[in-house]
Amino acid sequence: MKQIIAFILSLLLLTTALIGCNKPNDTSTENTQVGHIPGSTEDFAKLGIVCTIFPQYDWVREILGERLTAFDLTLLLTNRIDLHNYQPSVDDIIRISTCDLFIYVGGESDKWVENALRQAVNPDMIVINLLSALGDDVKLDEIIEGMEHAHDLEEEGEHDDDDEHDEDELEYDEHVWLSLLHAQTFCKIIAAALVELDESNASVYNSNLLAYTQKLSELDTRYRTAINEAQLRTFLFADRFPFRYLADDYGISFYAAFPGCSAETEASFETIVFLSEKVDEADLKCIMVTESADQSIARTIVSNTKDKNQSILVLNAMQSVDSGDMQSGASYLSIMESNLDVLKKALT
Repeated sequence: MKQIIAFILSLLLLTTALIGCNKPNDTSTENTQVGHIPGSTEDFAKLGIVCTIFPQYDWVREILGERLTAFDLTLLLTNRIDLHNYQPSVDDIIRISTCDLFIYVGGESDKWVENALRQAVNPDMIVINLLSALGDDVKLDEIIEGMEHAHDLEEEGEHDDDDEHDEDELEYDEHVWLSLLHAQTFCKIIAAALVELDESNASVYNSNLLAYTQKLSELDTRYRTAINEAQLRTFLFADRFPFRYLADDYGISFYAAFPGCSAETEASFETIVFLSEKVDEADLKCIMVTESADQSIARTIVSNTKDKNQSILVLNAMQSVDSGDMQSGASYLSIMESNLDVLKKALT
């Protein structure tokens, strides 16, 4: 029955797609699935889990452990398309509509999810929204001093007595997976969902959860120790800044060209000058970028500093992990461990 429903839904969605456009969606992806042949009868015999981003996918893999091949596990965002640029394909919508567990971030970039869930044909689907799961711990994607448009907001503030209007224009910071503390919370929620779906194997999931969260806790301790021993407590991003949750966890201050959810890629003269001056004032030896940056802003900032010799370091926000990275052994823990090594250099 599930296969028939999915087939009918696929025809409906395909018809809609053909009417609504004249060419394929350029941002569709080849998804990563585990333990099945896409489109086979076997897909419908297994419990289906769909994750939008790599950290969720990897957490599920760790908690499933030896039970991994008993599930149809799908990662939507592959081929280096990040959360902010992703639009689901027809196949993606079909897979979501028939799955048993769907995990997504829940921010502004996931506005498409509401429509996808309206087309769900599984009334028992469990849905995990990471931002909703955090509740009051979710942070606004704030614009701080020196960021693009910060000067415009300051000028507006001089002529506006309403202090709340700026916050109303801001989005929630979606990058909650970059906190090791929040990762532990999310893993517990995921494990509870797996137990609900497959209660006969609850002991497996709870045991794997305990072992994995212990690793997350140990890495969190290593972060705290390294940062407490660091010479500096400030870093500077010549890029978007998706690491606010991480910075707040460990008391690190920061400057950046853009907020974490910004779509901008061009920095103004004022922003370049401000960040270059901050590099000199704090005597920073390194400038940071994310894995997707072209580093042109970073090079411009370096060229405008006094010494003009700062290193450019990459901190991985896990927004563009692809199937090749996973085949090479990339995991949430391995990437966060590599990020710790980068932070040690940046804060020295």
